[in-house]
Formats: sequence, C-alpha cells, structure tokens
Amino acid sequence: MKKISVVIPCYNEEENVGPITAAVSEVFRKELPDLDYEILLIDNDSQDATRDRIRVLCAGDQHIKAIFNAKNFGQFNSPYYAMLQSEGDATILMAADFQDPPEMIPKYVEAWREGYRIAIGIKTHSEENHFMYWLRSQYYKWIKKLSEVDQIEHFTGFGLYDRSFIDVLRKLDDPTPFLRGIVAELGFRRKEIPYDQPKRRAGKTSNNFYKLYDAAMLSVTSYTKFGLRLATFFGAVTMFGSAIIAAVYLVLKLMYWDRFQAGLAPLLIAVLFLGSVIIFFIGMMGEYVLTINQRVMRRPLVVEEERLNFTAAPAEETPDHNAE
Repeated sequence: MKKISVVIPCYNEEENVGPITAAVSEVFRKELPDLDYEILLIDNDSQDATRDRIRVLCAGDQHIKAIFNAKNFGQFNSPYYAMLQSEGDATILMAADFQDPPEMIPKYVEAWREGYRIAIGIKTHSEENHFMYWLRSQYYKWIKKLSEVDQIEHFTGFGLYDRSFIDVLRKLDDPTPFLRGIVAELGFRRKEIPYDQPKRRAGKTSNNFYKLYDAAMLSVTSYTKFGLRLATFFGAVTMFGSAIIAAVYLVLKLMYWDRFQAGLAPLLIAVLFLGSVIIFFIGMMGEYVLTINQRVMRRPLVVEEERLNFTAAPAEETPDHNAE
C-alpha cells in the first residue's frame, strides 16, 4: 500500500492543530481508503498551547508524528526540513489554518496517479484582505518578469511532491531554501490546480510586513540580478547626466561669469539625491550579501528538540552507505 505524508507547519496554532489533523484524517478515511498516510506536524517553537495539543494528538493516533524545534527557525526552513523527514511515496505540504483546503488532497492524489510528480495549488481568489491580495498579485507579476526562472504566480508551496522530488531537495543541501523558486527552477512536470483560498479558520496569523518583506527579498536575491544590474545602469545614467549638467554649468559660467549665479540649492539637492540613491543601493547589495552569507555559514535548517512517534533517524542524519 502506498503512503502519503502530509506535512503541516505550526506556530501558535492551538485552535487549529486539532481540527486540521481531524480533517486530513477524515479525507483519507473517506475518499482515499486505499492509501496509508502520516501527518507530520512540525512546531516552530510556539508560545501558546500548541505543543500540548500536539502531544495529545500523537498519543491518540500513531498516524500523527511531530517534530519540536529548539527555537523558531523561520517560515521557510521549518516546513522544508519537515518535508525532508517525510517517509511517504509522496508528500503534501499544507498550512494549519485551513487556508490550504484539505478538500484539495484527493485532487492532488489524482494528478499524482495520472503520472505528475508535482501537483500544486494556484490561488484564483482569496478571502484575505483585498489590498494584500492585489499587492501579492503585483509582486508575482513583477518577480516573474525579472527572474530568469519562470516563477509561479499565486503559489504558496501548497501541493503534492513525489518522493523523487523530495530526494532532489535532500541533495540540494540549501541552508536558505525558497521552495516556491525551487519548484519553478528544478521541479518535474507539474499540474497546476486552481482553488479559492478561504479565510483563516481561527487564531491570528504570524505574518507581518517584515516576514512578507523577507520572503520577497529572498526571492529577489535568489532568482534575479535585478538589484545589482539596476545599480549598475542607474549609476551609469547618473554619471552621464551629471557630466552633461556640469558641462552646461561650466559653459554658462564662462559665458556669463559676472551674472550667472548657480547658488547652493542645486548643489544641495544633487548631494541629497545622490546620497539617498547610494544608500538605497548599498542596502540592496547588502541583501544579496546577506543571502550569500547565510549560505556560506552552512548552518542547519533546524535544530530539533524532540520527536514524537518516529522510529527512524532523521533523514539528514541517515548515513550514506554508498559513499566511497
């Protein structure tokens, strides 16, 4: 019997973790009875009662496994690490707050049975804040145009991934993984399934401006040369324009030396403008350097504090017996 792993990242989801595991289990019992399944919950150092709820769930159902992180390792590392620990013939990644509908699971499995190694959900509508949805849409269009990789619009990572693709992820050894970009860049032939994203069932989202900005910059620095090229082109244009303005001022001063008063205002404006541009591009290049630094340090994706209902060693710690 083939097995499906369902990975559900958690952070302060005490109101959702029980209902989401029940909903996923119900889908497999009623609609996919011919498949075995496991639900892998990875808790990213929740500050509420999420871990207590997870312990109760694991004690009552051996299909449910859990990994407790030693601290919060971010919104990308934690789910990615859990996917590497999955044991199924295919792995489904979904959120704990029901914004990734469990009803999509049979559709993903159907696509998988048709031969697709990757089946992903594409948001066609969302009940979230309309301005945020519009802003996300503009970001997806912008990054798609700038990236050398054909990025996937309105894709959050929600989807099914065959074991062969999970093996690709294991071999990447990327300390700062961006799954959405990896799927677009290295993924097999995929099926994109549209869905409407509902509102969060309960609790308060942990997403804020800083986390959204972090996600956007990781995408920009990992898959585009835009920031560096923009600095180069803008510097060239500014240098050329400054040379023309300087020549014009020199000619006017030579022609009307006793009447032409340039004053300090143009100089002050030019200094402020160029100073702000320099600071902006130093910050942009700093984002690229930060991404490089994180990759060079080779820190682990996650440090585990505890595992529940596991029998095997962590996937990343399994020795390679084929190594010479």
